[in-house]
Amino acid sequence: MGVRREVEVVESCMVPPMEQTPSQGLWLSPLDLAIVNRGLIPTVYFYSSSSGVDDDFFDVARLKVVLAKALVPFYPLAGRIGVDGGGRAEVHCAGQGALFVVARSDLTVDGLVDCQPSPELRRLFVPRFDDSPSIMCAIQVTFMGCGGVILGTALHHAAVDAASVFHFFKTWSTFSRDRDGPGSAALDLPCHDRTLLRARTPPMVHPDAFTVFCPKLSLSETSGIGPVVSEIFAVSKDQVAALKRACTSSGDGGRVSTFVAVSAHVWRSMCAARRLPPDATTRLTFPANVRRVLRPPLPARYFGNAVITLGTAGKVRDIGSEELASVAGRINGAVRRMDDELVRSAIDYLEMNGGKQPVGTLPETELRVFSWLGMPMYDADFGWGKPLAMHRALEERGGIVWTASAAACAYQLIGFRYYKFIV
Repeated sequence: MGVRREVEVVESCMVPPMEQTPSQGLWLSPLDLAIVNRGLIPTVYFYSSSSGVDDDFFDVARLKVVLAKALVPFYPLAGRIGVDGGGRAEVHCAGQGALFVVARSDLTVDGLVDCQPSPELRRLFVPRFDDSPSIMCAIQVTFMGCGGVILGTALHHAAVDAASVFHFFKTWSTFSRDRDGPGSAALDLPCHDRTLLRARTPPMVHPDAFTVFCPKLSLSETSGIGPVVSEIFAVSKDQVAALKRACTSSGDGGRVSTFVAVSAHVWRSMCAARRLPPDATTRLTFPANVRRVLRPPLPARYFGNAVITLGTAGKVRDIGSEELASVAGRINGAVRRMDDELVRSAIDYLEMNGGKQPVGTLPETELRVFSWLGMPMYDADFGWGKPLAMHRALEERGGIVWTASAAACAYQLIGFRYYKFIV
């Protein structure tokens, strides 16, 4: 990004819920525990002031009040990560509050909106609290020299998956925009009953579960490997439509999702760009939302981690030589295999064996694709307009691709790799 000037912090405080909330330990499901050591999810929202001189643009007092209001239903975000009497991680809910930071910078939003995720982007615009690592939610509002704002956020992965993150920000921004208007009343408040994802008694793992369920990533040490670098690729609607047509099998006339079509193309391109040995086995993995798959389904407003990792593999020569429709069929097959039994088996396996991922990076033969497609990324309108852009501030692992909607184009891909990779 090439930014040398610093961001000046002018205020830092805790914002507790405005009303009394449950004071207890929040039990974490096996799906929460599997990623509890992933820490915080750093994201950045870029906003532009239409006039540049609005006196109340991102009014700090207003944001604090409505954040305190939002923390009442989303009370785990005001808690702290800890452990129960048996040493199992949980969220200690006692209304301790979310960290709220106000900062200023001479930089401009326009000069940063197209910048790549990087350690510098996170350092400047996402709050850091190394002295309080148990915080569940931190917010930084940075007022820019152009009159715009960068909203940096960090939510603990033990409390939320992507769907939960956007649920919270949609609620907080709606409270700010509508105050006590009809929009606030119509919001779906979160469901915190994580026992809905409790393991069965006794736990049972279906013998076929591991054909698509991937409990652990094949991570390797990062010593001797350079830093993660990233690239954002804009993808148009026409390009996605062309990929989906190429992924449509003339034999069955079936359709594939945008996620499957894009993932198939990226997987095949990765195998070619990295010049992988033809006999090597390559694997694609991806988190899959289980909310609608379980029987009965989880509430759509379920707040917590409700994803399992699915995957599919093949020889490099096959992925490279097959038609795109065939590669997409491999991914689609894994998606279609996910049912209630598979999810329950995954939960039971993680309860019995644990699933915490070690620190490391993916080998060159592996690709992991995350999807924010269809999520309300740009609904975070606090009353001063929707964000110009939104994405992760940093990803510390190589071999990762994020697919998401974009404001300036139809879709965007954000790829993260270690410098030695050729992609």
